[in-house]
Amino acid sequence: MGKKVVRVMVEGGKANPGPPLGPTLSSLKLNVQEVVKAINEATKGFEGLSVPVEIHVDTSTKKYEIKVGVPTTTALLLKEAGASQFTGDPAHQKIGDLKMEQVIKVAILKKDKLTARTLRSAVKTVLGTARSIGLTVDGKDPKEVQKLVDEGFYDELLKKFETEWEKEVS
Repeated sequence: MGKKVVRVMVEGGKANPGPPLGPTLSSLKLNVQEVVKAINEATKGFEGLSVPVEIHVDTSTKKYEIKVGVPTTTALLLKEAGASQFTGDPAHQKIGDLKMEQVIKVAILKKDKLTARTLRSAVKTVLGTARSIGLTVDGKDPKEVQKLVDEGFYDELLKKFETEWEKEVS
């Protein structure tokens, strides 16, 4: 027959056999409960976040492979800050503060989706997102932190994470 790809957004660790997932999987003659359990296991690290999931199905053998994407940069930053979505003016109302280590962690998680070639560039991109949603970093405006990154203020900290970035990128 061939291969099919089912793409869904699920809440991390909380996929269920209801629509749209259940009917789609059963039309492919898969064990819905087994697939849902596998998705929940694969996404439990993203609890509380919407996660893109692809289920690659070989329709002749009924074997499947689950590929878990990464939530949006905004969602990851909000989770790190323990903040909820904010719809006000991020320039005037701050919704949370992050440590630079948390920004670096998000940059490493998003490495495949960012066009940045270096950890430094990825961190600056994530800082831009943090600023646009009203987060501060180490108590400072992320734009100010970007300048500090350029000036080398965070070089030692970035070096600690370089190996993790290199490992993840290659």
